[in-house]
Amino acid sequence: MTTSSSRMPRLLALVPYLLARPGIEIEEAAADFGVTGKQLRKDLELLWMCGLPGYGPGDLIDLSFEGDTVTVTFDAGMRRPLRLTGGEATAVLVALRALAETPGVVDGDAVRRAIAKIETAAGEAQPAGVVVGLGVREAGRTQSTRQEVQRALTAERALRLRYYTASADRISERVVDPMRLLIVEGNSYLEAWCRRADGVRLFRLDRIDAIEVLDEPAVPPSDAERHDVTDGLFAPAPGQPEAVLVLAPDARWVAEYYACEELAELDGGRLRVRMRYGDENWLVRLVLGMGGEVLVEQPAELATRVRERAAAGVARAGRLAASTAG
Repeated sequence: MTTSSSRMPRLLALVPYLLARPGIEIEEAAADFGVTGKQLRKDLELLWMCGLPGYGPGDLIDLSFEGDTVTVTFDAGMRRPLRLTGGEATAVLVALRALAETPGVVDGDAVRRAIAKIETAAGEAQPAGVVVGLGVREAGRTQSTRQEVQRALTAERALRLRYYTASADRISERVVDPMRLLIVEGNSYLEAWCRRADGVRLFRLDRIDAIEVLDEPAVPPSDAERHDVTDGLFAPAPGQPEAVLVLAPDARWVAEYYACEELAELDGGRLRVRMRYGDENWLVRLVLGMGGEVLVEQPAELATRVRERAAAGVARAGRLAASTAG
């Protein structure tokens, strides 16, 4: 017996499989897919009615049968195997990991089975330098933070946080009134009313250095508006500057970790990305922290700032070394 959930992946994989094996015996192909020859013939009959919009005879997948063998004579554009890129695998794994650890999931076992399958396949799909494990399994501290946030939400209690703001490279203490937990673009966030900022803010769980559930109730203002994350977490702002970066293979994880646009593959496993940014100092620190693995192509002013900061750092290190030697 076959189900639609098991049949669909098989149908998507059949055409590229058959293209690579013209004239293969149906029974041999059926054995490779773990189904009976009768079932595979039914699959082929269904494929025969699939194709490109228009759905005329010249738009449909065409098969040629000779005895007990089959050959694809027209693939209707389905010649590439269905697989995840490293970036897609990373995003899916991060979201599934977070989902598996969230109370109330209807079928946690199904989620964990999906994780295991994607992890097995991801090693073959990832491009050079993409760290598939990045953020996939939450660190112990982040898991503990999630539990405290969920406890505060359930009990409707305020939280005291020590939080690292990456854009300002600053750690601050603040008291917040939790509103909800979000999983957006593979990362987990606490959405809360920040009493210090007097507004709704998002706090990434892995950037919360310390957390304490307070005895006082959480009382976000009745007019506090939740973020609309339908189109992603950070909507481009009018006039927001853009940078064009070239990432070396070992720096490709940047495109997985930060919102990037117009990704283009280059030779040698490099990746060109367009990234919007709101704070130039933050982007300069990011590039310098990559130790030469990121090249700034545009804007020229940003590249100049990076060179100046790098030169200043080298000069400072030289002075410290001289003073230590003296």
